[in-house]
Amino acid sequence: MRRRILLAILLAVAVTAAALGIPLGVTAWKLVDSITTEDLSARASQIAATLDTDLADGQLSQEDLATVAVAIPPGGRLTVQLPGRPLLTQGSADPGADTVDASVQLARDGTLGLSIPAGPLRSRQTTVTLAVLLLVVLSVSIGTVVATVTARRLAKPLRHVAERAAKLGGGDFRPDPSRYGVGELDMVAEALDTSGSALAQLVQRERQLVGDVSHQLRSRLTALQLRLESLTIVDDHDVADEARAAQEQADRLSEALEELLAAARAASEVDAEPVELATALPEVAQEWRQLLRAEGRNLRLRIGEGLIARATPGRLREVVGVLLDNALRHGAGTVTLAARRGDAEGTVVVEVSDNGSGIPDELVPHVFERGFSGGGSTGVGLALARALAEADGGRLELSSRRPAVFSLFLRVPSPGDVREVRWPSERVPR
Repeated sequence: MRRRILLAILLAVAVTAAALGIPLGVTAWKLVDSITTEDLSARASQIAATLDTDLADGQLSQEDLATVAVAIPPGGRLTVQLPGRPLLTQGSADPGADTVDASVQLARDGTLGLSIPAGPLRSRQTTVTLAVLLLVVLSVSIGTVVATVTARRLAKPLRHVAERAAKLGGGDFRPDPSRYGVGELDMVAEALDTSGSALAQLVQRERQLVGDVSHQLRSRLTALQLRLESLTIVDDHDVADEARAAQEQADRLSEALEELLAAARAASEVDAEPVELATALPEVAQEWRQLLRAEGRNLRLRIGEGLIARATPGRLREVVGVLLDNALRHGAGTVTLAARRGDAEGTVVVEVSDNGSGIPDELVPHVFERGFSGGGSTGVGLALARALAEADGGRLELSSRRPAVFSLFLRVPSPGDVREVRWPSERVPR
């Protein structure tokens, strides 16, 4: 895109320079010729006016021409032709083959001619033309600089918008406050932020719906199975048989529900992939380190070696970003972003903590509720972060109140999670 914008502007500058430079050069060439010719004609007329006085007296000699020699340009030659008299000359004997000439009629049918070498005229014409060409080159150079700056100014926001759209598609729904001073691009940025907020709410509502439906169905099925189990031990064999049959159907329904929920979780995790935390987390930290420094705070990074988690990269960035933003807004002191192996086998834990006063006891049960905020924010971030973590098969918990420590539990990927990926064999002692 940047190359296309640059080429388009340079083409416009080149066409404009050619359209103006060529006529201007031709005009300057002819203007110098016209000025030189008019000056020579004026000199010839001045000399003719002086010599007409001598012609009126009937006398014109070589000595008379010598009196007007000062009016002859350097290298020029003056010639006077009178009827019945020899040609009179004054000045240079041979101005050359290429000359500039001017002639004036004298009294008594005489003719006065003034010639100068054309070399100085051609030099001035060349100088002026080169000056015009230099101006054209200068204008093209300025146009190139302007084109480069303009292309960079337009291409950088376009790349940023493309990256923002890619992050949005990857599950990063955080609004981006960056604006570019270009109306159309700012409208696109506003639309992306609006879409991100709408998608975040949609994801959260979907997770809430799935959780509520699964909870309600499981509760009802459990109650139904308990009632049917009590009927299987009654004395009436027909009733007991029917109860056992109904209980089998309820068990099958329970299994089908579990399979459907597992399929829904698998569908939400379809984009999850093995993510090296030693690579992903520093990228997120770099984004927030500057914001914390602006508040006079630091961000400490502690990541264990060889940690790999199964997650969607965009969702992971979003969840960690929400936790860091929460620490920036409501915490104090140094913020720590750490990753370690979980206590349970097959898990890794990403923790975000700070040195603030922590979370009041009355707010702890509500920190992950949508719309609830203890610090004047929208109350969407932590609820969305938990929904995104669950969408990747993970879990987000408040593991410590004072100081506040949020823990993101993620699964360690297994060879069966990703096809056609060669996993390194574990090192075992020989």
